[in-house]
Amino acid sequence: MTKRWMEVFMAKGLLIIDKERCKGCGLCIAACPHQVLAFSGELNRSGYNVVHAERPEACVGCAFCALTCPDVAIEVYRARVPA
Repeated sequence: MTKRWMEVFMAKGLLIIDKERCKGCGLCIAACPHQVLAFSGELNRSGYNVVHAERPEACVGCAFCALTCPDVAIEVYRARVPA
């Protein structure tokens, strides 16, 4: 028996940013195709302006930000949610 429908799922991303590892270089902001990240205006213990998820609902879990982060300060997790 064949299915007459197809379940459609979209990836939904969850970002975890280690603010103490972030040096505020902004590479992750530039790498994000959905403009999820921005500078927070908050300084970490080292005095760097750290990044935060300004639009977390727009994250699809592509992990471009984590791949470009030279300080390995970003973790990305994906969940499948119905579209």
